[in-house]
This record gives sequence, structure tokens and C-alpha cells, in this order.
Amino acid sequence: MSGLATEQAKASAAHAPLGLYVHVPFCASTCDFCAFYQTQPTAGSIDRYLGMIASEATLVDWTRPVTTIFWGGGTPGLLAAKDLAKLAEIVRARCGGAPSEWSVELAPGSVTKERLAVLLDAGVTRISMGVQSFQPALLEALGRQHTRLQIDRAYDHVRTAGFASVNLDLMFALPGQTEAEWAADVTEAVSRAPDHLSTYCLTFEEDTKLWIKLAQGRVKLDLDHEVRLYEQTWAQLAAAGYAQYEVSNFARPGHACAHNLNTWRMNEWVGLGPSAASQHQGWRGANVADLEKWEANIARRERVTEDRVALTPALLAEDALIFGLRMNAGVDVAGWRERCPAAPWECVDDLLSRLTIEGLARWKGSIISLTDRGRMLADSVGGEVMEAFGSEPAKV
Repeated sequence: MSGLATEQAKASAAHAPLGLYVHVPFCASTCDFCAFYQTQPTAGSIDRYLGMIASEATLVDWTRPVTTIFWGGGTPGLLAAKDLAKLAEIVRARCGGAPSEWSVELAPGSVTKERLAVLLDAGVTRISMGVQSFQPALLEALGRQHTRLQIDRAYDHVRTAGFASVNLDLMFALPGQTEAEWAADVTEAVSRAPDHLSTYCLTFEEDTKLWIKLAQGRVKLDLDHEVRLYEQTWAQLAAAGYAQYEVSNFARPGHACAHNLNTWRMNEWVGLGPSAASQHQGWRGANVADLEKWEANIARRERVTEDRVALTPALLAEDALIFGLRMNAGVDVAGWRERCPAAPWECVDDLLSRLTIEGLARWKGSIISLTDRGRMLADSVGGEVMEAFGSEPAKV
């Protein structure tokens, strides 16, 4: 790369989006489907966690502004209002203020006026509420602890508080769920007029209660049923005015999640907290998924010690295609070819040509995107992209 090109690349990187993810690991109970790291809070554990988040934030070297923040879990809303205020103070101090988008995940049962007031005052712009279903029997099948009454009350509180954007998370292909029940859940969600909807097909993650039930034959997969639910979802939400911008995500104009978009486009983000992943300054990795071990690591000034890999251009190009093809806007292949000329583009071109011939993808200039049928197979397409790139990055 020439000197001018190097300087241009540095200037571009200096202005690229930078995300901050904070993992709040505390949960009152573990839902049957959940594979995210979580633990029940004990006396003093929240205070220690907040202290270590502040310590970890000082270990990260970033000079450009944070553009988006996302608090996930666990259940961030399990923190008391005063603890949410302290966490927000830590984040704002390190980021130099509030970013343009700041999302916080909340469970319906954790929503209170006091917590919302603290978050709004801190600069939070977006609330994402994990509803999953409005139907008691299906919530029980998932091990969810909230009720429909709590959903309605929580949603009213969030809207009254005046956050700029509200998302509702729903899940389909639940054990025993019919097409009519799923259509009813989507209708219920749309009737509340959220700005954004995330609709996730239930996946059976290893070591979860649902995985055990699947292994025991107590629940079964039905791929044809899942396809019908996907098609039903897309048609129903399009008719209601929600534009699909990623396989599982739909938004009204101006309400797509910028934090997730920046991540899927292979920009940088910093993760704080146990199990939080980072992609920053040439490396990708995660913190250990254990509260006490994470605390010990931070006390030794160690972070991102798990699954640590070098961010080679080929790895970024591979992941840009995998995640880019999940987005309706697609991915600019020419841009990544220029950025990473050494990637195995001949194999990738063969794959993309086959996807196009089979009606799974389409080209618009240098941008390739999946068709509706292709998005149904996005996970399989991602696997084929990995095969085309051929090799696993070496862990260091």
C-alpha cells in the first residue's frame, strides 16, 4: 500500500463508527432457551461488578468518540435505579458523554418508572424489551417469568417516559406454537406501534434446557413449519409498514439499530463485562464467561483473553460477507475485494455465481444481496461462505 493510501486508510479508520457493548450478567432465573452468560446476584456482587467495569474501561485505549452503546445481559434492568445511574456515570465518563444511539435491554418484569427515569436522564435513546410472546402458555414453555399484564404495563411506562425508539423482541417456532398463534403475537406487537421489531426463530443452543428437551425427544424440529412462519412474518410486517433490513429485524423509517448495523458491517466495538466480545485495534476476542474469573483478570489488568484472533483482512472480508448477506442491503463485494485482494476470491466468485443462478442471490452493480428465498437459507449460505474462504484463523 502506498504512503498516500496508508494515510487515507488511517483517516478513514479514525472516523469509522465505534460501538461499546456492556454485558450485565445478572438474572433472577435462566430462561429455557437462553445461552448467554448470566448469574444470580449475591450480596456485594453488583458493587464489585460496577467497580470492575470502571476498572476495565480504563484498560481500553480508544481515542475516537463512541458512536453507539448497547447494554445487554443477563437483565440490565435487574440493577436498582441507583446502580443503573452509577453504571451510566461510568460509561459517560469514559465515552465523554452520550452517543447518538444508546440501547438498553429490559425484561418486562424489571421495568419501573424509577429505572426508566435514570436511563432517560443518562442519555439512553432506545429501549429493547424482551417480550417473546403475549400468550401465557408459550411464555411458560420458554421459562419466561413475566406476564402479559407486565408486558402491557412496562410498554406503557416506556412510551410515557419518552424514549426516542422502542423495540420489541418476539420469538417464533416455539414448542407447540401454531401459525395462528404466531400471527396473533405479531398482531399484538404491531397494535402497540413499536418503532422496531426483532423476530427470532427459536434456536436450540447447546447446554440450555430446551437443548436437553430436544435431545430427549420431548420437543421436535419442523423446518417446513419454520419456513411458513418466516414467510408469514415478513408479509405481515411489510403490510404493517415495517421494513425488513436484516433477516430477523424490521423497523419504521429511521429506527434501524445503528449499533447492530455497525457490528454487521465489521466496524469496531469494545466489550466490557464478563463474556463480552470485542473487535478492536486489530484483534477480536472475548472476556471469560465467569464473573469471578473476569474480576480476577481485570484486577491483573487482563482482558479479551478468550478466543483471541488477529483481525486479518481475509477474516474481516469473510465475516462481512456472512453478515452482509443477512442484511437486505447486501454487501459491496468490490469494496472488500479492493480491501483484501489476497482472499480466495475465485472460490468466493464461484459460490456467489451459483447462488445467483439458483435464485438465492441477486446483483445490483457491485452489491450482492439474498433474495427472499436466499434469506430463508441465510445460515446455510453463511456456512458456504466459510467453506469458500477455506481456513480458520489461528488463535493467539
